[in-house]
Amino acid sequence: MTEETPGFEEKSDVPSGATPDDAAEAVETSAKEESTAPAGDASNEKSAAAAGLTAQLDQVRSALDERTADLQRLQAEYQNYRRRVERDRVTVKEIAVATLLSELLPVLDDVGRARDHGELVGGFKSVAESLETVVAKMGLQQFGKEGEPFDPTIHEALMHSYAPDVTETTCVAILQPGYRIGERTIRPARVAVAEPQPGAQAKAEESDDADKSEKDSE
Repeated sequence: MTEETPGFEEKSDVPSGATPDDAAEAVETSAKEESTAPAGDASNEKSAAAAGLTAQLDQVRSALDERTADLQRLQAEYQNYRRRVERDRVTVKEIAVATLLSELLPVLDDVGRARDHGELVGGFKSVAESLETVVAKMGLQQFGKEGEPFDPTIHEALMHSYAPDVTETTCVAILQPGYRIGERTIRPARVAVAEPQPGAQAKAEESDDADKSEKDSE
């Protein structure tokens, strides 16, 4: 007669009548199932956690890209603002300098006339030369020379004549020099111009054709 322990029931996975090898294989299979089941659950939890972290990382990257784009746009706007301010500052300075120098042009004209008449002597000469040095440092440039082609954008013709020795409208006398600052013209040069005599060009062309014909006949 076999005694049974009260309150304890042994449960076996080995079927009755099984051989010892079958019993060992059943126990090993049961142990593998028990050991792999929790590992599968942990793997799923890790995958879910990794997916959550990836989603959060994507959100952070998207937010960072947006903030970077905003910063780049603000930097570009600031650079454009600085360039506009600098350009406006330079323009205002040029206008102020041009206005001041425009008021000094009659004085420079007097200095030039005195020099032409040999009256620029003594203390007046020193003052005049100092004035010319100062305005040159401020960027004032004089232009207009006899013999240069007439350009209506920088010359103002006050006198007009015809001359046989010119082939185009030419400045033959500078009545008042012109002045500029950089590319800005403060006052055009006031000049006397001469044009070719009517028919002179045609005669010159006929003479050239005649000379050419003589050379060809030789």
